[in-house]
Parts: sequence; structure tokens; C-alpha cells
Amino acid sequence: MDREASYTNSIKRAVSVIKNAERTTAFTGAGISTESGISDFRSPGGVWERYRIVTYQEFLESRESRMEYWAMKKELFSEIKDARPNNAHKSLAELEKMGKLHCLITQNIDGLHQDAGNKNVIELHGTNRQAVCVTCGKRWPIEEMQCILETGNMDPRCNVCDGFIKPATVSFGQPMPEREMIRAFSCSVQCNAFLMIGSSLQVEPAASMPREAKSAGAELIFINRTETPYDNLASVIFRENAGIVLRDILNILKKQ
Repeated sequence: MDREASYTNSIKRAVSVIKNAERTTAFTGAGISTESGISDFRSPGGVWERYRIVTYQEFLESRESRMEYWAMKKELFSEIKDARPNNAHKSLAELEKMGKLHCLITQNIDGLHQDAGNKNVIELHGTNRQAVCVTCGKRWPIEEMQCILETGNMDPRCNVCDGFIKPATVSFGQPMPEREMIRAFSCSVQCNAFLMIGSSLQVEPAASMPREAKSAGAELIFINRTETPYDNLASVIFRENAGIVLRDILNILKKQ
């Protein structure tokens, strides 16, 4: 079977899985946003390659570490601020509007799923669109923090309690948000179809969600450029561009 015929059969299989599912859950990683110009964690030459990882404990204990962390975030803001949803984001939003997608779990912090129109989004790693005081919980738009950083203040403090301010994202060594994790695992085990897009599935505990979905009886559809540790569990695997695959799936579903 040639590559085109194989792709067509895979699309038909994926459409059948989603069409027949009572509940479909999507799970997205950094790979879905690379088409929007946002480099993923492992992209050569990306922001993450030019800065070391500052753990949450280091952030709390060291002013130098906080300044280093904010320097990286300042540069990342410039990369993210003009990013727009791509065809993959838009297709997932369309699936939700059609009633074919019931829950969207994302490891991403860029907010592009909400920009595309998805409503039921669970952000496992928080959001880069806000900053939060780690002591009292006060929040600010990230743009406000960016303005402060531009003045040369690379260790911003809360104007209420003088606590440390950091982006409302989950740093390495920081506990995962309990409410979001409970919701995400619930969506994973209650779905009939689990659609994974753009994740290497190497970061736990999020990476175990496809496995939990499979154990509960769901069929898995993977759209990812590279292999993952759980490829053997998937009913359908695509290595093609996520925007193209989701567009092709969506176009057929609209006709049925």
C-alpha cells in the first residue's frame, strides 16, 4: 500500500473513531503550537536552549535565580505575544462547536486554544498570560510584568504583600495544580476517543493520561512527528502536520 492510500485509510479510521465516540478528549503538547511560531521545549536554537532551567525552589531561595528566570520569560514573551492559532487549534475549536470534542487537556501555556475558540480547556501547566504572587495569589496581566521588566527591574515584587511574582505557570519542582489534574484524569478515563497531538509523552504525570484512557476502554489517535513511549497503544498514528491531519478529519466529519 502506498503512502497516500495508507494516509487516507488512517484518516477514515480516525473519523470513524471520533464519529462513534460518545465523548472525545484531546490532549495537546508543545508540538501543536510550533506551526504558530512558538518553539517547543526541545527545539534547537529555541529560548529553552539558551537558558538553564530554574527550579521552583531556586526561584524562591535566590534573587539571582529569579532574575535569570525572568530574563528567560522576558524573551519568551516576545516570541509568544504575536503568535496566533494555527489550523490545528482552529480545527479543535470547530470539533468542540460540532459537539465532537468534549474536553481539551493541554500542556501548553500559550493560550492559543482559547484564542481559537475552545471553551473547555484544562491547562495542566498554567498560563503564561498572567503573573501571580506566590504568597498572596494576586494576579496581573503578563503585559504589566513585561513593562516592569523593561524598566530593568528583573525581580518584581507584589504591591500588596511584597511576595515574589512569577508567571502563572508550573515551574520545574512546583506541585501540579490539583484541581486541573483531577479534571484531566477524569476526562481521560471517561472518554471513548483520546486524541493526542504534539506531545512526546515524556513528562509525568501528564504523559500517563493516554495510558489511563486506554485502560478505561478508549481508542487512541496520535498525531505526532516523532515516536512516543505509548505508540503501541494507539489505534491510529499520524506523523504528518497536525493542521493538515485535523483539517482532513474535520472536513469528512462535516459531511457525515
